[in-house]
Amino acid sequence: MNTIVMLSGSPAPASRSEKVLQYIGKMLGGQNFTVKMMSVREVSPETLFHGDYQAAEIVRISECLARADGVIIVSPVYKVSLTGILKALLDLLPRDIFKGKPVLPIMVGGTEKHFMALDYALKPVLSFMKGELLQGVYVLEKWVDQSANPPIQDENTVRRIEGQIDQLIDHIRKNGNVSANS
Repeated sequence: MNTIVMLSGSPAPASRSEKVLQYIGKMLGGQNFTVKMMSVREVSPETLFHGDYQAAEIVRISECLARADGVIIVSPVYKVSLTGILKALLDLLPRDIFKGKPVLPIMVGGTEKHFMALDYALKPVLSFMKGELLQGVYVLEKWVDQSANPPIQDENTVRRIEGQIDQLIDHIRKNGNVSANS
């Protein structure tokens, strides 16, 4: 079974971006993928502050990403950018960690005015790390109800996410990593 690693860039365990990531994980789990959830919270502040790229937690995350068939990265929007803790983690990973892998970037923000954070903040970093980037999705916080199931309350946003998931799966299949029966 193929693996998709989902990385949360949220420092808060009960965030809207975390809820979106969990929702996507359930969608993928129903399509015969092994879904591995990871979070920036798995890395100690000392490792990030000191830039210890040889720390066991960084090595573990790197190995997991290297084995992945696809990657989804979600970050809340902070100051019209990705979270600093996510950027610090990405800085410690090998430069080409996403080479040959489809990467789906998703950002969750409080206003329509910050939708360009996806294109001007997160995607350039992932591209530099050799990811084969999908278009990505910007999700407005107001459409995420943490107590609802499903949590995303806007049909257009759900359709955009489903379309991007389909593209991620198609990309993996095109590269011969998943059988058509998956």
